[in-house]
This record gives sequence, structure tokens and C-alpha cells, in this order.
Amino acid sequence: MAADDFYGRLDDDDYPAYTMGRAAEILNTTQGFLRAIGEARLITPLRSAGGHRRYSRYQLRIAARARELVDAGTSIEAACRIVILEDQLEEAQRINAEHRKTAESASPTTAA
Repeated sequence: MAADDFYGRLDDDDYPAYTMGRAAEILNTTQGFLRAIGEARLITPLRSAGGHRRYSRYQLRIAARARELVDAGTSIEAACRIVILEDQLEEAQRINAEHRKTAESASPTTAA
């Protein structure tokens, strides 16, 4: 592996750098919580060659959002669904904004 490839991974939010134990420690939660949000399909950790779960920084941020909801009294299943729906809404709003921008540039208003 070239040095550039290795160091490039340090900034890669999607690189599965964290073991389950380390991810749980970072989030101050249990490995069971990570398994539960995986079963709820909120995140799907990658697997090492030995079959161990590996988490990326991006996945840990998603897990942290679910953890905040669970800590506030929401069930794990509901918290996962809320996070998924929030992300879908954000994506839909981004797409709508792009469509509006395209429509506005395609039909410019006439100056009075």
C-alpha cells in the first residue's frame, strides 16, 4: 500500500476504521446498542476478513444521533426510523432546491 493511500484513509469518513468495541467506547454505549441499530438497518457496518464489524466515522455520527433519541426515551426502533426519515427529508429538500434553481435559471423573469 502506498503511503498516499494509507494517509488518505485518515480523512475518509467512509473508511471502516473502528472495531465494534472502539465504536461503542467512542459513543459511550454498548456493543448491544450497535448490534440493535444494525438489526434495525440504520447502519450496516462493513466486515473485516475475519467477519468482525467495522464502523466508519460517518456511521458513528449516525449512531450518535440515534443514541441521543434513545437517551431521551425513544425506543431503538423508533429512533432508527426517525433518523432515516430525517435523512430522507433532508435529501428531498436538497433535490427540491436544485429543481427550483434549475427552473428559475431556465425561465428568467423579465425586468420591469
